[in-house]
Amino acid sequence: MIALDRENNKDFLNQTVSYLENRGFNNIKAALDGYESPKSFTKKGSDVVVTPDIVAQKMGIKYYFELSVKSEKPNLLKSKWMFLDALSKRNSSRFKIVTTKGHYKFTNTMLDDLNLEKNMIKIN
Repeated sequence: MIALDRENNKDFLNQTVSYLENRGFNNIKAALDGYESPKSFTKKGSDVVVTPDIVAQKMGIKYYFELSVKSEKPNLLKSKWMFLDALSKRNSSRFKIVTTKGHYKFTNTMLDDLNLEKNMIKIN
């Protein structure tokens, strides 16, 4: 999700972190109290900053998790997802999309627009 949506979806972020902890992920970084913030990436020559929603590790493999919620700025979200997908492929890590009820269609549309073959993690 983009920074504008992060404040409105703190509960979903908390749910997702709990879900990941229960699935055996460790070294979790998220923009929540009690967690270290994930590393941000700045686009050269501009003021655009990309920060993954959650970064975690499992069995030595780094995972980037992006929460998918309906957004006012879908183009910004698309570019963020494309960057994280390319970054994860380059670093031999994984990129996953997490969504919740009411946002499945939006997420599928976004993935189709980007031609990304991702299996969503659905959290209720």
